[in-house]
Amino acid sequence: MNNDVYEKVLAFKKRYPSTIAWRLKAHSKVVEKHLNQGEKVLYAFAGQKNNHFYDIISTHVFVITNKRLIIATKRVLFGYFLYSITPDMFNDLTVYSGLIWGKVQIDTIKEVVFLSLIHISEPTRPEPI
Repeated sequence: MNNDVYEKVLAFKKRYPSTIAWRLKAHSKVVEKHLNQGEKVLYAFAGQKNNHFYDIISTHVFVITNKRLIIATKRVLFGYFLYSITPDMFNDLTVYSGLIWGKVQIDTIKEVVFLSLIHISEPTRPEPI
């Protein structure tokens, strides 16, 4: 099995250690199971899929590929949740920065997705893709 997603999420977690995220390997396996032929993982990170700073148990893995954005989480007992946002469904992206953590809002045609409790850091050069 290719662990490319898990390695990229782990690299994100090491670079931004105060990001709150749990069970990264299990969540990454869900994404790897649903990658299509010819789909390349460009960037992967973890965060909470909610709009509340106090909800720390809804960790999801977010993967940007050359074809879509994949959001996945593995449930504790059985099953998983997988969301896919293709470029034609994407409307807008807003980034909020707080004192400790940041928040990202992704506006799609059907819903608004919030990513919260993401570590903020000083402005630096972005990682190469």
